[in-house]
Amino acid sequence: MKILSKIFSNTRKPEGFFGRMIVNGMNGGGHAKLAGWGLSEVSIAENADILDVGCGGGANIARLLRRAPKGTVTGIDYSSVSVKKSCEVNAKAIAAGRCQVLEGSADALPFEEDSFDLVTAFETVYFWPEIEKCFAGVRRTLKDGGHFVIVNEDDGLSGNNEKWKKLIDGMHTYTPDELHTHLTAAGFHDITVRRDEQRHWLRVMAENHHLPRLTRRRELNKDCDE
Repeated sequence: MKILSKIFSNTRKPEGFFGRMIVNGMNGGGHAKLAGWGLSEVSIAENADILDVGCGGGANIARLLRRAPKGTVTGIDYSSVSVKKSCEVNAKAIAAGRCQVLEGSADALPFEEDSFDLVTAFETVYFWPEIEKCFAGVRRTLKDGGHFVIVNEDDGLSGNNEKWKKLIDGMHTYTPDELHTHLTAAGFHDITVRRDEQRHWLRVMAENHHLPRLTRRRELNKDCDE
C-alpha cells in the first residue's frame, strides 16, 4: 500500500523516478482521450492567448497550440519534472516564441490582469489549496469574456473520493455542484457543466465578466460605507 501510495502521490506533484514515469503516462492513453473529450465543444480563436495551469507532461499545451495556430500557450506547473517534460514536448513552439512553460503554483499565478482568452485546468483542481482563492486568481488573469475550462476524470459522483484521499494526501474529487459554488464565489458567470455519466468524466466551463468601471466604483464605495 505504501509503494502504491508513493506512486499515486506523484500525480499530485511528480518528483524523481516515479514522477517521471507518471508524467510520461499523462501524455497518452486515457488522459489524451479525456482531454480531447473535454475540449471537443470549446470554441478557441486561432489567435487566442491561453494558459494551462498544472500542465503536467505538456501534451495539452501541444493540443492547445494546434487549436490556436496563431496564438500563444503558456504552461505552469509546480513540479520541476513536469516543467522539464513540457519544455521537451513543446520545444519547437518555445523556440518560435509561441509557448513558454514556467514553474509556479495555482494559488500564486505570476501573470498580469487580463492576460488570457482561455485558462484550462486538466486533472489538477483536485489538488489546489484554498480553491476559491485559486479560482479568483484565474479570473484575475482572464480577459473580459474569457473562459475557464476545468476537465476532470472523476466527477466526484463515482464513490471513489475516499479511496483517492487515502492514496493521495490532499486530493478531493469535486462534484459539479461544489465546483459551481466555488466558481460563483470567485466571481465567475455563465457556468456550464457537461458529464459523461458512464465514465464519470466532467467538464465545467465558466465565463469571466468584468464589472463596468462605474459599477465597480459603486461596489468599492459600498464596502467603504460598511
